[in-house]
Amino acid sequence: MVGPIIDEVSNEYEGKAIVGKVDVDANQEFAAKYGVRNIPTVLVFKDGEIASRQVGVSPKKVYTDAIDALL
Repeated sequence: MVGPIIDEVSNEYEGKAIVGKVDVDANQEFAAKYGVRNIPTVLVFKDGEIASRQVGVSPKKVYTDAIDALL
């Protein structure tokens, strides 16, 4: 459910922010490193550190607001 939203956000923020997805089943080291226990979990990073974490499905605006707050 969140995948298409993340794709939209990625297109909208092209050149402003890097937006991507990670398959935590195939990349379990990332889930462990960042404490992802529930799917979906959306992490927003600033300078390599987690600045925001959203667990569960949220409206697109929640994700864009989190990015906008850091730009």
